This record gives sequence, C-alpha cells and structure tokens, in this order.
Amino acid sequence: LPDETMESTVRKVLNTTYEKLTNSLSQDNISDEIKYLKNRLLTLKEKSSLDPIYIGLFGSTGAGKSSLFNAIIEQQFFLPVSGSQACTSCIVQVSSSRSKNYEAKIHLLSLQEWKEELKNLVQLVRKPGEEEEGEEEEGKGEDDVGEAVQKLQALYGRDAEKRPYEDLLRAKPLVNIPPAKCIRLEGAKELSDKLDPYVRCQSDKDEEEAALEEEKAKMRLWPLIKYVEVTIPKSDMIPEGVVFMDIPGTGDYNSKRDEMWKESINKCSVIWVISDIERVLGDKVHEVLLKESIKAYQGGMCSDIALVVTKSDKLHLKEYLRHDAILERNAFVKGKKIKGLKTKLGRILPSDSEILNKADLVYTVSAKEYWRKKYMNKEETEIPKLREYIRNIFLKEKKKLLMDYVTEALSILRNDVSFALLPLQNHYQQSGLEGFVEDKIEALEKEIEKCFAQLEQPLNEGVKQAKLSHQKAFSRLLTRDTGYQGFHMTLKAVCQKNGVYASRVFARIDLNSALAQPIYDKIDPMFATNIILRTLEREILKKKMAVYQSLPLSIQSDLKPYYEEAAKIQGLRSCQRMQNILKENIEKETAVGMFEKAKEKMKMQLQELKVRDTSPCSVGLYLWVWVVLCGNSTVSTEGAAQSKLPSQNVGQRYWSKPSAPWDVQFPPRADTM
Repeated sequence: LPDETMESTVRKVLNTTYEKLTNSLSQDNISDEIKYLKNRLLTLKEKSSLDPIYIGLFGSTGAGKSSLFNAIIEQQFFLPVSGSQACTSCIVQVSSSRSKNYEAKIHLLSLQEWKEELKNLVQLVRKPGEEEEGEEEEGKGEDDVGEAVQKLQALYGRDAEKRPYEDLLRAKPLVNIPPAKCIRLEGAKELSDKLDPYVRCQSDKDEEEAALEEEKAKMRLWPLIKYVEVTIPKSDMIPEGVVFMDIPGTGDYNSKRDEMWKESINKCSVIWVISDIERVLGDKVHEVLLKESIKAYQGGMCSDIALVVTKSDKLHLKEYLRHDAILERNAFVKGKKIKGLKTKLGRILPSDSEILNKADLVYTVSAKEYWRKKYMNKEETEIPKLREYIRNIFLKEKKKLLMDYVTEALSILRNDVSFALLPLQNHYQQSGLEGFVEDKIEALEKEIEKCFAQLEQPLNEGVKQAKLSHQKAFSRLLTRDTGYQGFHMTLKAVCQKNGVYASRVFARIDLNSALAQPIYDKIDPMFATNIILRTLEREILKKKMAVYQSLPLSIQSDLKPYYEEAAKIQGLRSCQRMQNILKENIEKETAVGMFEKAKEKMKMQLQELKVRDTSPCSVGLYLWVWVVLCGNSTVSTEGAAQSKLPSQNVGQRYWSKPSAPWDVQFPPRADTM
C-alpha cells in the first residue's frame, strides 16, 4: 500500500540519519544541542505511526456481544457464548499481532482489592434479621444479589454466602490462584477452551452439571479477574492497531472493575452500543448504555458512535415468510432508532457535526444467520458491513496519524544540523520566535478566556436548575411506587458504593450523576462546540474528559459521609431510614452550596488548562494551538519578529504539529532562512 511504502521509506531515512550522526560524533564530548537532535531522531524512529484504535462493544447482559465479535473475526466459538445468560464476566480486550500464536494475559485483582470486595459481598448477601421480616420478603431482591452469591460460592463452595467475613478471609479458596497467568497456544479453539473458565460467569446450569470437570472447576477464577488481554495472529478481519473491547453490562460491583469499566468507555475511539432486537425499543438498560456512550462522545476521546442491533433473525413466523419479514422489521427498527439517536445527539451537537450526517448510524445484524445462512445471506446479516466500517475507521485514522508522523520526521530532517553549533537559547532568540510566541500566547489566552466565559452563564443556569430538581432525581432513583420488597439490599449497595451501583435489576444507579444532570443539560452544547478543546491533542482531550466528569465526583465527595452513614443502617425499617439520611443531607448540602462548589471545581479545572509558561513545552503547545485556530497545520517564522503574525506562506520545513505537547521542533535560525 502507498501509506506503508511512505512509512517504510521515512523510517529507513530516520535510521540512516541516526546511525550516521551516532558514528560520526564522539560520545564523550557531545553538545546539548546534538543530544537534543539525536534524542528527537531516536524518539521518532522508535515511535509507532498509529496509536491504538479502541472499538468498544458496549451492551447489556445477553445482548450478543461475544457472538457478534466471533462472527467479525470468523471464529464461531472464540469468546464464550451462552444465550441470554451473562457469559463474559470481565472486560476482554482483543487485538492482532504478527505472532503466529494466540495469547491471553489474565490480570487478577490484588489481595487488597479482593478483601474490599469480599467484605462488600458479604454485607450485600446478608439476610435481614427477624425484625426486618415485614420489610423484606423471601425471594425478593435475589436477582440483585445473585451474582454476589455466585462469586462467593465459586471461590468458597456451597453456602459460602452464609459464612461471616472473617471466616471467609481465613478460609482457603477452592480454586488455584496463580500470581499471574499467560496462555499461549497455536489454535483459536485450543485458546478458547483454556480461556473459558477464566471469563465465563458461573451459572445455575454449571452448578447442576454433574459432569463438570474437576480440573476445570478449579480454574473458575472469574470472580477474581480484573480484565483479560487476548492477542490473535495477524488477521484481515482485525487490522493491526485496532483493539476490540468487550465491555460487559452496566458496570461492576467491585470498585476497581467499575473504575476500569468507566475508563474503558472513556478511552474508546469508537463505541458500538449493542442491543438485542427484542429489547432495543424502550429497554431501560439500553437507554442507560446509550446515555453513557453519548457522554463519552462529549468528553472528546470518542469520535464515533453506532448502534448495533443483534439477533435480527429472531422472528416467530412460518419459514416461507421469515426472510422478507426479517428485512422489513430491520428497516423499521433502523428508521426508528436512527431518528431517535439523531434527536438525542442533535440536542447537544452542532447541526453540521459529522456524526449527525452519517448514512449508517444503526446496523441490524445476525451472528447466528451469518453461520447458518438459512433465512439470510451473509450480506443481509450486515456482518460484512461492520467489517468494512472497521476498515474505513482504521484507514482514516492511520492516514491522519501517518501524515502527522511523516511531517514531523521531515521537519527534523530538513533542519540544517548547523543550527546545533550555536547554543539553543541563542538560536531561539535570534529567530525572532520568542517575541512572536509571547504575543500569540497572550492572544490565545484571551481567546480561551472568551470560550470559558461562554460557559459561565450555562453553568449558573444549570446550578439553579439542579437546586430545584434534586428531590425529583432522588425520588426517581431511590423510591419505588410498587413498594420496597427487596429494594433494601439494592439501596444498601448504593450507599456502600458512594452513590454508584451497577444493579442487575435497576440497571446502573448513579445518584451523583443524576443530581448533576441538570448542569450537564445546560453545558453540553458548549462542550460539543468548543473548538479549542476539540482540536487539541489526545493528552489535552484526556484533561477535557476529567473536567467534564468533575461534577458528579464533586457531588459524590460531599455526600460520601452520608453514604457511609446510611450503609451502616440495619434493623427495622432500614430502607426508609437510609432514604431519610440521604434525602435530608442532600437537602442540607444543597443549601450550603454543593452545586455551586461543583461548578467552581469545574471552572478551576478549566483554568488549569491555561498554562502561563514559556518553556519549550508550552511554547510548542500554544503555537500549535494557535496554528490550528488560524487554519494552518504549519507556520513559518520568516518575518515573525517584524509582523507578529504567522506567514501566509505555509513553511512546512520549519514547523510541524508536535506529536505530544512536550515534543517541540525548533525552526532554523533566522539567518539561514
């Protein structure tokens, strides 16, 4: 391919230049300037031209994420599949490499992380006492603690949920727990078989299977797994550099895994929201996942969202009617979901946003029919269409990053090495760049200040609305019109986890985000259109994400003492008492400025993005941002000292966009231009 030829040629030139420079100079008496040039060359020749492109498969229990992924890579049973049951128990990352082997690295919770989870699990499954019998009914709420029971039984045997925490802490687990685990095999089927007990949730069916292999049972480490990295040999189905992330459910009860769940979503370049066709219209969990995906898009790291509707072959009709009926329903679902998704995105994005004008926002797929081909051909299953989507995303990103890489390399190679004969500081001053950049930093800060000022009014309006609506948010999440049978344990879990709980029954409960939502409703359009922050580098986008997520974290910090107090409540009418503690103290914190404090923290973090520093790091960053705002990717310093403005002549041989804010390419001396 032309892109590969270009990269190969540039790397050869970089290697040759570096070797010649190293061989021709004495290592004992080398100037700082030459060291700088060598280090820049070394960094570039070792640097990858393509950052990983993370594609997140984000779906609810039984949505068919694993089956979909297996079809995409043309391996029917690679990741474990199990009908409508929760099967994949942790985040699984899959990428390709040039190795001939299949490899899986299994990362476990640390001992301290497991102790924390064990304590919470025991509290969660603890049966209410006799004085609470009027509040809790046998069998109610079991869905919400079922996974906790399964985890305890998987590691400590039957009736483990009835044993106290101290007893379990001293007990020897039934499974063999290695310090780390890496599996390397030549075949996909062999790796899948070995991987199965580590990533598959234990189900009731597993417990009832008398023929379950004893050795396999001893390896059921899924309660202790933090995440799994899988590498497969080079494949046409997964371009090198693309990383798939199978992200299960709506989070995790374990704090570390839930944190990873959130981080995984936030670092995805592309998010696929996966939903079963029978649950896609109006399903509560689906809406939660879609909302989280849109938040990730708002944060800046995610550049594309698609809704993938699975199991499109599920239709109970006579065989001769099924083909046309499937395609007709697919078209109906697509039309309805595209309209709904564009409406949601349209509320927070400019009308000319690329994602709003995409032809394909929704895919209706059938992994089962892809293999079976009974009612649909392969093209109609839309699996090939998703592969093409992956390839287009990859080529688009690779081309952009490759051009950045090549431009950066050329900017160094075209610099006359003679600049290094003068002290770097003299070169910096002689070029006239220092005064030019100082002026541009000042002008840029004024522009940034204008952008921040535009957030002031929406923030104030959002705070005002949040203070008026916090009681509604509380009631919507933590009260039940149908009674509180079984809700006691869910509410206790919410308190134990400081207001955030991935419930199996009620989807993801996040009281802190719900309280902050009125503020987001007001500021979301500003975050979507902020050109300065949207065009900054990846490192700055991460900071933007932290700023965007600061509101619920600030609220959580203020409410944490009350969550802890409520989590300790036991006995008669405990559910109502926990609600009262939370409700009264949310009211109290609102009165003393909880929402205003969250607003000020967000503003403070925004201000921290303005770094008043003329070090090489900041100079490179600010000049690059200025260039972006001017609409150029490069700038010449010729005449800069006199005009104080970037030259209209695009001087690619002088400046290129840094690969990171701290990577600066110095222009040649003014007397050599």
